Amino acid sequence: MSCNHDCANCDQKHEEGCFLIEPHKDSSIKKIIGIVSGKGGVGKSFVTASLASMMQKQGYNCAVLDGDITGPSMGKMFGITSKAVGDETCIYPAITSSGIQVISTNMLLEEDEIPVIWRGPIIANMVKQFYTDVVYTDVDYMFIDMPPGTGDVPLTVFQSIPLDGIIIVTSPQELVSMIVTKAYNMAKEMNIPVMGIIENFSYVECDQCHNKMYIFGESKVDDVAAKLNVPVLAKLPIRTEVTKLSDMGKIELANIPELNEVLEKIKKL
Repeated sequence: MSCNHDCANCDQKHEEGCFLIEPHKDSSIKKIIGIVSGKGGVGKSFVTASLASMMQKQGYNCAVLDGDITGPSMGKMFGITSKAVGDETCIYPAITSSGIQVISTNMLLEEDEIPVIWRGPIIANMVKQFYTDVVYTDVDYMFIDMPPGTGDVPLTVFQSIPLDGIIIVTSPQELVSMIVTKAYNMAKEMNIPVMGIIENFSYVECDQCHNKMYIFGESKVDDVAAKLNVPVLAKLPIRTEVTKLSDMGKIELANIPELNEVLEKIKKL
């Protein structure tokens, strides 16, 4: 309970029952941020890829660990078609056009359309292997895209990987209060710092008059954030050009100015 997740400066041995694991001996990872959501379909993977891309543009070495084992999307978003390679000692991540190191389940499958029909413990163990068996070189910021909910994989990541913080992604719907609170309470119960909330699909801006249209209803994220005493990091609009870039595997070319303040908060970790 007293863990501050600063493993590099820790002078205490892990107590019995501690589930923390070590990265590959040849890896170098400075900071790790988990991207979580209480439900699916809120754009968590999009936020993960966008944050990594924007940090990479600013001169930082970034990596993305796709923890959504049964629904991987990072290969598609980054335009990665190659398969993972390795040897008897390690696995090597794919490198995107801008230099981001990425590992995802589809890189281990013969065909991207093959379903991953595994039970929870096997899926959770695969996430661990993505951390322990893959060599990440000189990474300043690793972003872990986690599947929605509070099941095996989020629990495994929270227990096993020394996260420096998590960002909760949500959307402007009536369920937002309950969903965000569940994710927040899980993190707090496991002593994981919550950096804040990002609301995706927040509005659409008219090209002509620039008025904001709240097609999913008025945002409720400010009230939820105030109740939980965490900041709202960003409210992201729906932009068709960004969606197209993501579908084309060119997410690294997207410009999302609403995330600039989030980047600054990440740099202060």
